[in-house]
Amino acid sequence: MNKKAVGALAAAAAAVLALSACGSGGEASGASGDQAKGEISYWLWDSNQLPAYQQCADDFHTANPDITVKITQRGWDDYWSTLTNGFVAGTAPDVFTDHLAKYPEFAKTGQLLALDDAVANDHVDLTQYNKGLADLWVGEDGKRYGLPKDWDTISLFYNKKLAAGAGISDEQMKTLTWNPQDGGTYEKAIAHLTVDKNGKRGDEPGFDKTKVEVYGLGLNSSGSGQGQTEWSYLTGTTGWTHTDKNPWGTHFNYDDPKFQESIAWFAGLAEKGYMPKLETTVGASMADTFAAGKSVINAHGSWMIGQYTGYKGVDVGIAPTPTGPDGKRSSMFNGLADSVWAGTKKPAAAVKFAEYLGSAACQDVVASKAVVFPAIKSSSDKAEAAFKAKGVDVTPFTQQVKESTTFLFPIADKAAKVDGIMKPAMDAVVSGKQPASSLSQANDQVNSLFNK
Repeated sequence: MNKKAVGALAAAAAAVLALSACGSGGEASGASGDQAKGEISYWLWDSNQLPAYQQCADDFHTANPDITVKITQRGWDDYWSTLTNGFVAGTAPDVFTDHLAKYPEFAKTGQLLALDDAVANDHVDLTQYNKGLADLWVGEDGKRYGLPKDWDTISLFYNKKLAAGAGISDEQMKTLTWNPQDGGTYEKAIAHLTVDKNGKRGDEPGFDKTKVEVYGLGLNSSGSGQGQTEWSYLTGTTGWTHTDKNPWGTHFNYDDPKFQESIAWFAGLAEKGYMPKLETTVGASMADTFAAGKSVINAHGSWMIGQYTGYKGVDVGIAPTPTGPDGKRSSMFNGLADSVWAGTKKPAAAVKFAEYLGSAACQDVVASKAVVFPAIKSSSDKAEAAFKAKGVDVTPFTQQVKESTTFLFPIADKAAKVDGIMKPAMDAVVSGKQPASSLSQANDQVNSLFNK
């Protein structure tokens, strides 16, 4: 799942806000009946998952010969712009992969079919999913707008050869600590892994931060207001939370000193030369930079396991996120779902396929491909075994869930407007143009959205 561009959702979501007269919403009554036939369309953005879902579509057609599923895969940015344009033109897919940062506004503007009646009539077992995932897709109006498909957490991918060459062992990588004052052993490792063009390390005299050859830590983006892969695994260990409650918070906490201290530390890595400058990440792939040996540690999501471990010639290790001031690790817990477009001409067939995508029959197929962790608990265990069979130890990702050190992706109304404020504000801080204290003003602007 490409989270680098979560901020790109803002533009697409803004377009959706103008669509409230174009979609009426509705309630799906069930997947059975004579109307469950014909060709339906299904969209997803992750090319790595396309083979698994094509098999699901083929298996579904075999079991339901009157229904054919046509799958379209688009890149992340193109996916959302085409989807929102499709809402306007009436050409949106019948079923599509949905995101927590997106669905609240889709639901609010009547673009999603509520699935409550179908779930009840077709006896869909919501307890089969990992704890909390099903609840994420119940909107502010109390209606269900998606069935969980997968989940993800954050860990540290690292180049084992470069780490070993710097004298940092796998055991040390597994036991890193962090605090916002001096960065703990996490910053010490990052500094030592950074190397300039003359071979000087970041913690050695004479290090030239203007001519870095290898960065200790890669940079994806500023993280906007979520910081899923960038900094949330750190701020989550300080007692800080994005909002007053989750989901559907109405007061944001970007003015909290704990948050600003953490972000100041994060932005300081670039200033010290240990992490790339924000402007150099535009149009770049953090994972590809890692593969080229230009960064040693990348904090990234479990949806990227296949890509990182698939690079030839790179011995990749996976370490858990650092232990923070609270004595625990932390990771944002995100989960995608499949939603049904309210404008579908074949609601019975669309709902039936959405229910199949949310079933063990499909999620076991996804698990077997060892790409992501399916939402269903038993399928998730099978995915872990499939990764192990490939020689990949995914414990750093799964232990966050098993040890209950996760927190939910922040879900709130007006996400596009919040992102429209927080992305440039965070960009300014991480690029060094503004101090972390400037986030208090941005926070006031965000909270004013909910006080009108």
